[in-house]
Amino acid sequence: MSLSEPARSSLYLSLIQYSLVCSPQGFFRKGNVLLEMGRQSEALIQFHRCLKLQSDFTPAKSQIKKVSVMFSCTNPVQVLLHILETEGMSVPEEVPQILQVVSEYLRGHCPPITILFPESHTHSHTHCLNKSFRYPQTGPKVKHGTSTECCLSLCQAVSFLPTAEDDEEMMMRRREERHSRGGCRLDRRESLSVLTVSDFECPLCIRLFYEPVTTPCGHTFCRTCLERSLDHNLRCPLCKQPLQEYFKNRKYNPTVLLQEIMSHLFPLQLDERKQVHETEMAELSNLTKDIPIFVCTVAYPGVPCPLHIFEPRYRLMMRRCMETGTRKFGMCSYEHGKGFADYGCMLEIHSLEVLPDGRSYVDCVGGSRFRVLKRGQRDGYHTADIEYMEDHKAEGSELELLQSLHDSVYEQAQDWYTLLNTQLREQISRQYGTMPDKDNNIQASNNGPAWCWWLLSVLQLDPAYQTTVLSLPSLNDRLGHLRMVLEYFSQS
Repeated sequence: MSLSEPARSSLYLSLIQYSLVCSPQGFFRKGNVLLEMGRQSEALIQFHRCLKLQSDFTPAKSQIKKVSVMFSCTNPVQVLLHILETEGMSVPEEVPQILQVVSEYLRGHCPPITILFPESHTHSHTHCLNKSFRYPQTGPKVKHGTSTECCLSLCQAVSFLPTAEDDEEMMMRRREERHSRGGCRLDRRESLSVLTVSDFECPLCIRLFYEPVTTPCGHTFCRTCLERSLDHNLRCPLCKQPLQEYFKNRKYNPTVLLQEIMSHLFPLQLDERKQVHETEMAELSNLTKDIPIFVCTVAYPGVPCPLHIFEPRYRLMMRRCMETGTRKFGMCSYEHGKGFADYGCMLEIHSLEVLPDGRSYVDCVGGSRFRVLKRGQRDGYHTADIEYMEDHKAEGSELELLQSLHDSVYEQAQDWYTLLNTQLREQISRQYGTMPDKDNNIQASNNGPAWCWWLLSVLQLDPAYQTTVLSLPSLNDRLGHLRMVLEYFSQS
């Protein structure tokens, strides 16, 4: 059941909710209805009541201005003169007489009120009017018609509004002043001068943004910083919004606007930040000092070594190897008390497939052998200073004996391999490839014949023993170990 307007008003009064009774929206709606009915004077009274309740009620001001246009002017004094003419009064043409007539009319017909006339022109030859009339409250209270109240409402309400001509003149004047003294540039400089370098710092590394990227939730980070954070948690580091889809697509597009602002405001700091990044990349590109060490198994020169990367520290390692362009890292087996063994093998990345959840499959092939000189750590993974190893070269009669031993062990390895069942040979072939052919020059490579390392990887010996054979710089010694192992497997 809906209540009538008087009933609602009485209810609000009894509940002491005066703000609901004196709502400007009600008077505004009533004024619009009266305006549609062609009763402009009564509509102006309702709009004026809106402004009495809420002086900054913009819709009422707009409607009052529309009504003033209906009276063929935007000056409230001219509207007042129009009302005087409609009430049968003669209006003089001279300005002083006009003001006298208006004054007498208002004194005789208006309640105590303050009327403000805005600065405007009445006729082409009239002067600028900016008058304030204030009448004492002791004056006679004369009941006046709607035309008079309409005039007073319009005078007070329109006084808040500049005329359309004044608006255009003011805008033109401001434009000319700005162009004359470079105001636009000055405003821009003043707004940009508020910004400091700290406003462009990454919240993760607390340094100036480098290759800034913005997440779907609106936060900006350095690209590398965000990637490292997502390795550990697929949420925004600041607001903790989920970023699974953003991480899955891996479209880390740079925030170009931010880069342009930094290059414009802080070119020196940005150049310094780039130099720091280049220095860091140069350090990561060094293949003898602080090389990344993957602690897992024993790798051999020339032998494939597929890896499944899932730990955050090794995800970071793989990214850095790819970004620096070296595509290389060291592989060592674990050793208790040291963290990793004293000898290892460099691996070169041939391909890297990143999965949607951040894991990756990496196809690597063994390269040079090395000896660890110094251990270290960087961002969670192991590093080491290393020196590369080469086989000792044999000459003369020593080379002849070495060649004879090489041929003998190779034939022994072939015999063992052919005795394996077909299924096992196929499995070895899928994982390690077929057995390499015998080299014509056994000392052509610094690491010796490739088939020796292939055989060591296939035999699946104890990691400590594998590391021992890997560390031998003499081909003759390695062939001796292989002969003993083959004899053992042949007997078993």
